[in-house]
Amino acid sequence: MEIKIYNSLTNKIENFVPIKEGEVSMYVCGPTVYNYPHIGNMRPVVVFDVLRKFLSYVGYKVTYVSNFTDVDDKIIKEAKKENKSEKELTEFYIQEFKKATTAIGSDIPSITPKVTEYIQKIIEYVDNLVKLGAAYEINGDVYFRVNKIKDYGSLSGINIDDLIVGARIEENSQKESPLDFALWKKTSEGINWPSPWGNGRPGWHTECCVMIDTIFPNHYIDIHGGGYDLKFPHHENEIAQSEATHGNKIAKYWMHNAFINFGNEKMSKSLGNVIYAKDMIEKYGGAVTRLVILSAHYRQPVNFTDETVNAAIQEVNKMKMVTKQLALKLQTGPVNLDNGKPTYMDDFLNALADDLNTANALTEIYNLIKLANQEIRTREINYEKVNDIFKSLLDMFSVLGLDIPYKKMNDDDKKLYQNFINSKENKDFEKSDELRQLLIDRGIM
Repeated sequence: MEIKIYNSLTNKIENFVPIKEGEVSMYVCGPTVYNYPHIGNMRPVVVFDVLRKFLSYVGYKVTYVSNFTDVDDKIIKEAKKENKSEKELTEFYIQEFKKATTAIGSDIPSITPKVTEYIQKIIEYVDNLVKLGAAYEINGDVYFRVNKIKDYGSLSGINIDDLIVGARIEENSQKESPLDFALWKKTSEGINWPSPWGNGRPGWHTECCVMIDTIFPNHYIDIHGGGYDLKFPHHENEIAQSEATHGNKIAKYWMHNAFINFGNEKMSKSLGNVIYAKDMIEKYGGAVTRLVILSAHYRQPVNFTDETVNAAIQEVNKMKMVTKQLALKLQTGPVNLDNGKPTYMDDFLNALADDLNTANALTEIYNLIKLANQEIRTREINYEKVNDIFKSLLDMFSVLGLDIPYKKMNDDDKKLYQNFINSKENKDFEKSDELRQLLIDRGIM
């Protein structure tokens, strides 16, 4: 299958050809864990989980890494506020992030490294940059020399001259250039570690470089992803360090998802419209929340409005209803559910192969649901076709991470259903109503 991806580094759609045949290496920047994840944090969680599921479905072996930043000024501030250690605080919110991840239908990445587990390797990485002349130390702080990278700004399209002109006068004037960024910060406040430059903690931009270097031995991966807001300065600074260290841009393909808006207004703490993922999922369910996110192409904004949420509720209900109806027909009919392979997948997979177009993939699901309803209503049911539709829908739901359950009937369930049918045929409506309710309670009807 030919897969196309929009590469943020080249700003064009490219054929996806992994570095190693049959395998995909993918790294996505994870959260700074000092609070519950908001719904905006869930967009990359959903987008790159679908990418991983899709690539796995079409035959690739995917190694998916996403980190937790558990060292940060915000963490120190929040730990003091809650009267906890940084470790207590971050461990709690890491678990909360994982809960939200699974609740919204995503799998936990293959590897989830934490910054605190990589401190010694970060120190070695920074020390090497100093030795290469790409970084320098002043009074215990270490900075990266941006002017060492000729094409700095190639990912974000930012011009260095414009940055210099627009740079604010900083209190910290010890840097050689206002564009230079911190690799190591001298500090005695909060959690810190000894280093060749004194006690301190790492800057934000180095952790991902070191994790990729350590986990992927060739120091170059297929896909690096994250939110659009990370292009500058975070991802730009990652590329700068990797160019100085290895002469590469870390990843062959860079992918960035757009923001989540509420009522066409960008979600932000200053506007007071930040909604925690756990609250949204508790109110509407993981499948509905996920469907709203998937309803827009990942490079386009997602709008959470009453209209989009209500539309998702209706579509999820349709998915659940048709799945239960198909399962009931098949489990009480002559076809074994375990037989046959789905044959309605091509258009669905082609949509995802076209730069992960989940909106078009959902259209294929909706079309198949219409076909399923037509088949269910026919007098002479084609069980082989219905079985094919059912299996195709299950695979589509699985690839998109949509939890659409159905009841696998045991012998007692089947006997109960047959009694219900007999009661209807005998016009014993009181009995049939009673049995119908039992079937509903069991999740069969």
